[in-house]
Amino acid sequence: MLQLPDSLCMKKLASVEDAYQLCRQIMAKYAKTFYLATLLMSEEKRRAIWAIYAWCRRTDELVDGPAAAMTTPETLELWEQQLESVFAGHPVDDMDVALVDTIQQFPDLNIQPFRDMIAGQRMDLYRSRYETFEQLNLYCYRVAGTVGLMSTAVMGIEPAKTTAAWQQNQAPHDPTPKAIALGIAKQLTNILRDVGEDARRGRIYLPLEDLKRFNYSEEELFQGVVDDRWRELMRFQIGRTRQIYADAETGISYLSPDARLPVWAALMHYSQILSVIERNDYDVFRQRAYVTQVRKLRTLPIAWLRSQAL
Repeated sequence: MLQLPDSLCMKKLASVEDAYQLCRQIMAKYAKTFYLATLLMSEEKRRAIWAIYAWCRRTDELVDGPAAAMTTPETLELWEQQLESVFAGHPVDDMDVALVDTIQQFPDLNIQPFRDMIAGQRMDLYRSRYETFEQLNLYCYRVAGTVGLMSTAVMGIEPAKTTAAWQQNQAPHDPTPKAIALGIAKQLTNILRDVGEDARRGRIYLPLEDLKRFNYSEEELFQGVVDDRWRELMRFQIGRTRQIYADAETGISYLSPDARLPVWAALMHYSQILSVIERNDYDVFRQRAYVTQVRKLRTLPIAWLRSQAL
């Protein structure tokens, strides 16, 4: 699947338009609400977000998809070689065509966040535990915070927001740490939602230092024990994640106006998962926390108001 051909010119690839349509279909299938929000962006920006999302999805599925058991370090090495080929302007497969075009349209896109995401997938090949939150935070940056960097390069920053008139002699405000924070908060939300699913695969993403702090063992987690200790542990994790969401919110107003609504919508929809976990009495072993489409749609007017006023 990932073997680079000896001669790229012998393989006929999709047209740019068809490549973007392939990426659009992936995003429309796996990120329905955010996909709808991207339709409010300019055509150039929304197509670029589709291309980036498709690449990130394909990267994630190397370690979490149906064929993940076949993924090796060599697989990820080949994937990184393919990425380097894309950034050099040489697509290897059909969806690469869209990403090559996106890179040409948005020269601020840097290869490093893409490389960092692959490094995060490598961590999943050899790590199933994280002793401290600092270690987990690095993982979350690599597999999700990087998306904030990629997306910001496309969405753009409003210059009038980053440097006020009386601050012309100062360096402009850099909102990218807030974009990284949003990616980290979303990944932490995934981790809290998927505790039971990860446990069935022998994985624990909650920091082990936190389990010890609340006197809750790995064995109890694998057994799905929900008691007062577990509830306190989850309240602590949810509180920390909400603080990171709050930090991320302060950066949205620095984005270009046509990018604010999709980001607000993504933040609000994902953070609502935490509330569902609470309503489920923190039982993430037997109940999957999810936000209904109706509930998501109901938040869109609020997201729109925030995108206009904040």
